[in-house]
Amino acid sequence: MPNTKSAKRRVRNSARKQIRNSVVRSQLKTTEKKFRGAVAAKQDDSPAALRAAISTLDKAVKKGVIKRETADRKKSRLTLTLNRATAAAKK
Repeated sequence: MPNTKSAKRRVRNSARKQIRNSVVRSQLKTTEKKFRGAVAAKQDDSPAALRAAISTLDKAVKKGVIKRETADRKKSRLTLTLNRATAAAKK
């Protein structure tokens, strides 16, 4: 239990930020799942799904939910996934 006025305020702030962070993380997981599903189903909208996933990652970085390096790593791996799928489809 917080004892001071500032500690009470920090508890409120951290609770509000926790809610926002969980919403953003959920959106990240959803867009990544949609992208991977589009790649697995060999759909034509896979590049659009990749753009949506990258956009969501960049927004999460802007809000401070994830670190820039984490987003860069995830974007790189998603792009490699798409490139491998398109290369396999051309063969």
